[in-house]
Amino acid sequence: MNWLVGIALLTSALSGLLVVTSRIPRRQIYAMGANGVALALLFFVLQAPDVAYSEIAVGTVIVPLLFLITLAAVAVNRARP
Repeated sequence: MNWLVGIALLTSALSGLLVVTSRIPRRQIYAMGANGVALALLFFVLQAPDVAYSEIAVGTVIVPLLFLITLAAVAVNRARP
């Protein structure tokens, strides 16, 4: 079980690093969604399924979707003369 926790921690750390080091906003949003999945996996491994379900809903779906909508709205406003 300890090695499973270590792998989940390493995965979440690497996905967080991917979010921070990415320069393209759309890739950052996708990486943030992947980070939500990695954190949900970590919470499942740590036997906190209620927190994992919340992370899947919020950190993987809702927040990246809101960022994508905002990014699309900024692109539309930038395209207008």
